[in-house]
Amino acid sequence: MRFGILGETRAWRDDGTEVPLGGPARRALLALLLIRPGQVVPSDRLAGDIDPDGLLSAHALQSQVSRLRAALGAAAAIERTGAGYRIVAADDDVDARRFERLAGQGREALRDGEAERAVALLREALDLWRGPALAELTESGTARAAAMRLEELRLAALEDRIEGELRLGGHRAAVAELRELVGCHPLRERPAGLLMRALSAEGGQAEALVVFEETRRRLAEELGADPSAELVALHHELLSADPSPSPAAPPAPLTSFVGRDEEVDEVVGLLRVARLVTLLGPGGVGKTRLSAEVAAAEAGEVCFVELAALGDGAGLPRAVLGALGLRERGLQVGDGPRTPVDRLIAALSDRVLLLVLDNCEHVVEDAAALAARLLATCPRLRVLTTSREPLGVIGEHLHQVRPLGGDAAVRLFTDRARAVRRGFAADPRRVRRICAALDDLPLAIELAAARLRTLDLGELEGRLNDRLGVAARGSRPADSRHRTLRSVVAWSWDLLSEPEQRAARRFTVFAASATAESARRVCGTDAETLDSLVDKSLLEVSRGRYRMLETIRAYGAERLDEAGESDSARHAHARHVLELVRTADPHLRRSGQLEWLPIVAAEHENLLSAVRWAVDAPDVATALELLASAAAYLWIRGVSAAAAPYAIRLLGALGDTPPDGLGEEYATCVLLAASDRETWRRHRPAAEKALAAAWPGDRAGRCPAVLLLWMMRNAGGGNAARAAFTFLSAQHDCPEPWARAVARYVSGFGALGDRDVAQAERDFGAAAEEFRVLGDRWGTALALDMLAGLAGGRGDHARAIALTDEALTLTGLLGAREDAADLLINRGDYLVAADDVEAARADYAKAADLARRAGSTTCLGAALRGLGDIALGEGDLDEAERLYAEAVERIAPHWIRSLGHRVRTLAGLGRVAEARGDHATARARYREAAEAAAVGGIPVPDTLRLLGLSGALSVALTEAVSRR
Repeated sequence: MRFGILGETRAWRDDGTEVPLGGPARRALLALLLIRPGQVVPSDRLAGDIDPDGLLSAHALQSQVSRLRAALGAAAAIERTGAGYRIVAADDDVDARRFERLAGQGREALRDGEAERAVALLREALDLWRGPALAELTESGTARAAAMRLEELRLAALEDRIEGELRLGGHRAAVAELRELVGCHPLRERPAGLLMRALSAEGGQAEALVVFEETRRRLAEELGADPSAELVALHHELLSADPSPSPAAPPAPLTSFVGRDEEVDEVVGLLRVARLVTLLGPGGVGKTRLSAEVAAAEAGEVCFVELAALGDGAGLPRAVLGALGLRERGLQVGDGPRTPVDRLIAALSDRVLLLVLDNCEHVVEDAAALAARLLATCPRLRVLTTSREPLGVIGEHLHQVRPLGGDAAVRLFTDRARAVRRGFAADPRRVRRICAALDDLPLAIELAAARLRTLDLGELEGRLNDRLGVAARGSRPADSRHRTLRSVVAWSWDLLSEPEQRAARRFTVFAASATAESARRVCGTDAETLDSLVDKSLLEVSRGRYRMLETIRAYGAERLDEAGESDSARHAHARHVLELVRTADPHLRRSGQLEWLPIVAAEHENLLSAVRWAVDAPDVATALELLASAAAYLWIRGVSAAAAPYAIRLLGALGDTPPDGLGEEYATCVLLAASDRETWRRHRPAAEKALAAAWPGDRAGRCPAVLLLWMMRNAGGGNAARAAFTFLSAQHDCPEPWARAVARYVSGFGALGDRDVAQAERDFGAAAEEFRVLGDRWGTALALDMLAGLAGGRGDHARAIALTDEALTLTGLLGAREDAADLLINRGDYLVAADDVEAARADYAKAADLARRAGSTTCLGAALRGLGDIALGEGDLDEAERLYAEAVERIAPHWIRSLGHRVRTLAGLGRVAEARGDHATARARYREAAEAAAVGGIPVPDTLRLLGLSGALSVALTEAVSRR
């Protein structure tokens, strides 16, 4: 007989029939005996557990035992022994005992590395559970303890099974189950660790770090405990993994690839001998699809850049930076006034990569200039472009993309026809005539085939012949093929209903793609109409977003102008984007930060397009509101420079008087335009007054992000910095919590200026906590970095390292790779001070690699400085000198955030010279370090403390300061 207590208590005969056990008292009695089969359970315990009220007498208990014996029959014996009873049953006849055996064997197999066997055993064990263990005995103390033990074993077995599945590669399937498990058991660390591993294996390192952060916080808040050593080690492992951003992949194919396999091989072969290849051909011939297939066939790293959405060539370098996954600037650091092209060169100078620039024809001159510059400065780079005309760059190899061959065209038509008409079959000769009439252009063929949903083949052929005026054509020049394609697009358009035409022409205002909701609202349509446009190949759906091929977009834009709807459609688009960024803005400063950043990032090109239209319209209010509402996104994501040209143009048209009621928005615009010195000089005073009026300290304004951005912009010193500090410090009592956190952060700098380190630490600590409560990783990381610096300055290296670890986690979540490099350098400095040289070497080396890939020359220089310090400490003067010399060439000399690294690098060269006995050179280097410190306003005592030097450097510092 078999027994079950993992769920409702039940018994089955060997033939599988169930034994009727009777009422709840009898089931409870059997369950209590089965907890430990073969062991005696005292009568008084049985009575007390069956009836906690104490009403079950010894006689009543004996009666229940007799009835249970009768129900079980001879198959199972219940014996009276001494003062109690026991059931005679083999362990494997009880599901709970069998579960324990299988779970233990599974755990041993997992420990021995036999993941497949472990998973099979653990699944068999877990399948025995039918519900909560000992379900009838919830009031029983004995049963409650046994049930808790079994539930703990079940959870452990479940975790073991999932770990085994992860070892077998089942990461994706495990994520949902682990999320549910973590949600049900938020204080249990092992599921959190398994979820972190599963997410990381699927490329979700940032999500994995979020899980750690949330688990750490829950443990601290609810238990007052830190994460276990195992979870902390996993966290460090994730932080140590390569966080380099992944370049943009080619667009996912929506349909099969027909007829160009040999051409793919030909272009791949050409790229082995040529560094610049252009796929040349008219619209609709298949250049983009061919380039995507070539990219997919590449064995090495590829970055695919779609240029169709660019309004002009000025944004081309930023588009490439974005596709490479690189920020234009860090959250708090940067390389000074470097251009996006400089950043690209730094990022690609040593990188083996195929860069694909798709749809170059409307920015061909800028594409040619950028390709020539990158190829000249990045020797391991190759470039593949698609265009309707050559770039005209020396060394360019042209590959003419021609229409499909006859048989391939027939296959394409048949393939697409079967997608809309099940079982489509036709005489290949008739299909061939249709394809020939379409000049064998892939896009024309796809548009025609899509019409077979509502037309039969004869109707399709007749209508095409009428439209094109010819039944068959031979090979013809590209301009004629363009006219053919335009005619087919126009024919497809004319067959649309009026609601479909209106939706299609209004969709052309989207810069690249749109969500379903955005498309419905801006186009004034419904889901059914959009789906109909997809069915007719006028729209595509890729990665959950609607998009339109450029040939169709160009035709639709003409129809939009003809209908007189261009301004109204673009106004609707701009207002919709404004509504989106307004909705996102508060979330970007709170716990929804990680959820909303990718949502807004997906609309980046639409945002810039909306701003461009509003500036050109001009619709001043919409333009200012767009820039202000998007400010937090632009800064956190490191793409604020993309909006600068529009901000500069807008201010040029506005003058230096803020529009009524838009003072904060005006100030934000001034900040975004600050890269232009004349614009900044002219507009800063008015912007400062507008901000002071909007944020008097006792009430909140509309644009909190501008407060912190204003301080960071003015961090270089002078009147603007003092005004920013005074203004921001007044926000301590502001009702807006994020503004109060900013005020705490800014007050820390005031305390530092007064040399009150203790107060500065209190202010930065309060800011970090307030940012953390709000869920703002950006602000928290800024405050933690300052706290780490203060801890390191007073010699508490362990705390400095711990704080930097947390800041690294947060910047990793935000994708701030340059900031990660900066923080790794800081941690390396703390580790050196703590005498952990090997760990510091690893941090400096990793920071250098990150900085190279991110194109941050100053961060790279700072990392090399750290490695130079280690080489000098180990007595390798030649290596130290090489590293210092390379570092000093890379560190920006006039950038405030790089000043300390530059001073330390120059002093390092002085130390090398002094160690060699070259006192004249040492003195000259020390003087350079002292002058750099003096120019940056670093006091002499602080510089001496920074460098740990005296003597020659002290004299040099004194001389430098006296000369100033």
